[in-house]
Amino acid sequence: MKGVFLFSTHINSYFCLSEFLLMTNKFLDTPIEYLKGVGPQRADLLKKELQIFTFADLLSFYPFRYVDRSKFYKIKEIPGDSIFVQIKGRIRKIDFVGGKRIIRMTAEFYDETGSIELIWFAGFKWLKEKYKTNTDYILYGKPSLFNNKLNFSHPEIEIPEEENVVSGSKLQAFYNSTEKLKSRGLDSRGMLKLFKTLLNTAQGQIPETLSDKVIQEAKLMDKESAVFNIHLPQSPEMLQKAQFRLKFEEFFYIQLKLLKLKLIRSEKATAAKFTIVGKYFNDFFYHHLPFNLTEAQKKVIKEIRADFGSGKQMNRLLQGDVGSGKTMVALMSMLIAIDNGYQACMMAPTEILSNQHFETFSKFVEGLGLKVAMLTGSTKAAKRKEIHAALQNGEINILIGTHALIEESVQFHRMGLVVIDEQHRFGVAQRAKLWTKNDIVPPHILVMTATPIPRTLAMTLYGDLDVSVIDELPPGRKPVKTNHYFDSARLKLFGFIRAQIKQGRQIYIVYPLINESEKLDLKFLMDGYESLSREFPLPDYAIGIMHGKMKSKDKDYEMQRFIKGETQILVSTTVIEVGVDVPNASVMVIENAERFGLSQLHQLRGRVGRGADQSYCILMTGNKLTSDSKKRLEVMVRSNDGFEIAEVDLKLRGPGDIEGTQQSGILDLKIADIVKDEKILHYARTLAIVLLKNDPLLKSESNLRIVQQLNFLNKHKTDWSKIS
Repeated sequence: MKGVFLFSTHINSYFCLSEFLLMTNKFLDTPIEYLKGVGPQRADLLKKELQIFTFADLLSFYPFRYVDRSKFYKIKEIPGDSIFVQIKGRIRKIDFVGGKRIIRMTAEFYDETGSIELIWFAGFKWLKEKYKTNTDYILYGKPSLFNNKLNFSHPEIEIPEEENVVSGSKLQAFYNSTEKLKSRGLDSRGMLKLFKTLLNTAQGQIPETLSDKVIQEAKLMDKESAVFNIHLPQSPEMLQKAQFRLKFEEFFYIQLKLLKLKLIRSEKATAAKFTIVGKYFNDFFYHHLPFNLTEAQKKVIKEIRADFGSGKQMNRLLQGDVGSGKTMVALMSMLIAIDNGYQACMMAPTEILSNQHFETFSKFVEGLGLKVAMLTGSTKAAKRKEIHAALQNGEINILIGTHALIEESVQFHRMGLVVIDEQHRFGVAQRAKLWTKNDIVPPHILVMTATPIPRTLAMTLYGDLDVSVIDELPPGRKPVKTNHYFDSARLKLFGFIRAQIKQGRQIYIVYPLINESEKLDLKFLMDGYESLSREFPLPDYAIGIMHGKMKSKDKDYEMQRFIKGETQILVSTTVIEVGVDVPNASVMVIENAERFGLSQLHQLRGRVGRGADQSYCILMTGNKLTSDSKKRLEVMVRSNDGFEIAEVDLKLRGPGDIEGTQQSGILDLKIADIVKDEKILHYARTLAIVLLKNDPLLKSESNLRIVQQLNFLNKHKTDWSKIS
């Protein structure tokens, strides 16, 4: 196979190379319906089911598994239900179970050593038409054990004569598919046929996308050979080289885009220069600061002051564990903005959190002569009008609120600093609207998260931001003690709660659901509230209840009762996950803790331990736990380190579900894995840094391919770099 990299070495001029890349991109942009064997109907399904629109989309639809098709088992040799196996045999009979409402289809598969049952739970019509009795087949799948008998559920089945024609290699690629695609013959084997057809016409049409220097430095296979070998591997060694090449390239361009944005912003994104640290900051620091700052807080404030004085727009991510003092850093940064004649605002994801910040900030700046206002969706029309006017004439110094801040009617007199709390809960477009509210220069941006972000994820998602970390808790705070109880220990739990209430403490009890689920065997909120009311009756005890379906005023009423100590127990869903600060609350009970992710468990635990007293987190579960659930609970009991917990969470759940990364668009990885391929990520970032150091504007002729590929990747993408 002749790779494009080899071909491109014969193209001597900059112009010719550019023309070649444009020509080959036309091939890759060819609509998928023009591929032989696809046609209009299959094309529609590929677009709807897998978002495959062009030849390029199909080529970057990578296999999820490879199988050595040279090894076969006899039925009597199947070594239990632990591995995938391949068997040659025949189907003896096909039956349907369930009468008129078919619930499953079964078949008996046999060879000369015995027989085994096959089961399907969907796609009965096309399966019956596809598979015939007394016909030789090759079966591939992982057997499962049911009633002490092995069977295969939805196995891959193909005709032996076709196997070698399709693959041409001992290693056969397997692709994800859907029931609708399978009904049109596009199961894994059908997809492999499409790749064979496309690759037969693709020789010389797949352009190199990295520079010669990067290829040589990283010792990479050329792009065309990598694409061929990822789908039709010639050997395990060639497959390994192809995977490394494609993973490296995926990470390389993510890092290059982020680093380039950071470089552009550092040179061109001007912002107000805050040179004064004056009356408001100093008065607060020397006369109103309620506690000594930790060294970590001082370090972060110093970093922010350096950004403010640079004349360039600050774009900083502030990470800090629950209770580490991020809010204080945000307030003191706002005071610097105010000292320089600007306004500041903070956007929070919930009204509870906005109200918490409003009360905290109002209390802290009392006596400084500053005006703090709050704007949320439930703010009355008259009050809203008053806030709008005071904001425009500069009377309001600090505005705190929810997404209501991004409404068009909200206009600032002179906004200098935007703080976004729990930033992953906002869509990127929502954050962009805040940035556009300053007509003269963009405001400085500080985004904060109490969910520590693993290093690899931070590097991938926030590689264009400057990152500050508060990794130190305020003095006097005791680590929360965490215990795991099974349901059988509930009486012990009730006794512990009574003892804590007797000492004057308050209790959170969190449930995952509001109402009973028919599908999941979970404790649910209302049932729990009724049970607790019987166990802790009036007038000796008072229990509050709060959940997301309540009106804002009702939630606020219940929260205020708890804050004032009028209720000893607050039964809630996860609406209290963020922003609730009640120092007297010393116990967090999480029901069905196995149903929560690690980061959410850590956030909920952070609602206690806010005062000087010893606090506790009790994780309640049933007896049946998956291995992942056990790992999560063990980590929670063992560690209070949010960064360690975040790393474990990333490994257990993968990047897709963490930190709202689905919204970012950055982690739409097709082949690389930021957990398994961490070393490749670091290496790709290092080479991207070296490239930009030597050619910051990518004007060198040697980097033309990289510029072309960046342009291709940036098609139809919005530049969100200025708003984090």
